[in-house]
Amino acid sequence: MTGVLWNILLALAWAGMTENFTPSNLTIGFLLGLIVLFFARRVVGTPNYPIKICQVLGLQLFTVWELILANLRIAYEVITPNYNMRPGVVAVPLDAKTDAEITLLACLITLTPGTLSLDVAADRSVLYIHVMYVDNDDLEAVRRTIKQGFERRVLEVLR
Repeated sequence: MTGVLWNILLALAWAGMTENFTPSNLTIGFLLGLIVLFFARRVVGTPNYPIKICQVLGLQLFTVWELILANLRIAYEVITPNYNMRPGVVAVPLDAKTDAEITLLACLITLTPGTLSLDVAADRSVLYIHVMYVDNDDLEAVRRTIKQGFERRVLEVLR
């Protein structure tokens, strides 16, 4: 939390020095503050802040990319006369343990067209997901995609 406050203060200091408080100048100040905090992270006491910001941006970009791909696949399914869907329910073992990690993972999976989080096991070790496309009946590929894609990035951000 202190990293965010330092970054906001540096952005405001930048805007004050340039005497320009526009959103674009504040954004530039925020990015410059992020660079300064990266180099001064041990002195300021925010060793992970710049890294966490990059991880959050990485999760956001990955989510947008997955949304685009899933929407294109669904659009292709709608405009073609063939029926290419191979739905299935996949049990994905979880490395995520806390409620926040599991909830964020389930929400991101549900947000993506073609996938839907159904349930979490009582011991929180497995997430059940309905998938519209199980290519070549390869459930392990679906599990690997979820674990190496969304789950890995969610755990990076929240841990």
